[in-house]
Amino acid sequence: MAGSEANYSFSLTTFSRTGKLFQIEYALNAIQGGKLALGIRAKNGVVICTDKKVPTSLIDSAEVHKVEEITPSCGMVYAGLGPDYRVLVKNARKTAQKYYTTYHEVQPVPMLVKDTALVCQE
Repeated sequence: MAGSEANYSFSLTTFSRTGKLFQIEYALNAIQGGKLALGIRAKNGVVICTDKKVPTSLIDSAEVHKVEEITPSCGMVYAGLGPDYRVLVKNARKTAQKYYTTYHEVQPVPMLVKDTALVCQE
């Protein structure tokens, strides 16, 4: 990125002088560095799996969690950056907990997905 275009990289919807959305390009590069994640829906459940390879032996692989339970009926898996994923997991759990506290039932998955996706747009 050229120095004159650095001023245009602060927002998802701000184009550079060359017509690029740098924040989108940064996100796509982060995803490309991630590992494969897969979800398969069946008649009686769901299978979620991912490749969990740690980049260095200094990281304890037992402490790397790429699949998380949000509610008893909803889980998350990621293929991008771990810190971003942890923010989304924390937010999704808080959203689901708030819904349960208010309505005394588990939040419907489509609603939870929509609420979590809003965090990605912030």
